[in-house]
Amino acid sequence: MDAKLQQQLDGLITKYTELLLGQENEELKEKVKIWALYSHISKSMPPLAKHWNEQYPDAKEAMKELVSEIQALNKKNREKNE
Repeated sequence: MDAKLQQQLDGLITKYTELLLGQENEELKEKVKIWALYSHISKSMPPLAKHWNEQYPDAKEAMKELVSEIQALNKKNREKNE
């Protein structure tokens, strides 16, 4: 991927993380990337996500924790902005 596109995409992820969670840092950006990719895969190819969940039950649990964390941070951000 060319550097300009990478930089622009990083800016998009930064802003998305900030709008979604009310804050951003490198750790949160990485979590949002993982969450977004997994969410897309689970919606667009459910059998693949199911296979992965069955193949890696420990990763499935870690993903569930990550999703819960993102949801909680998003809820807190929405409540703060109401």
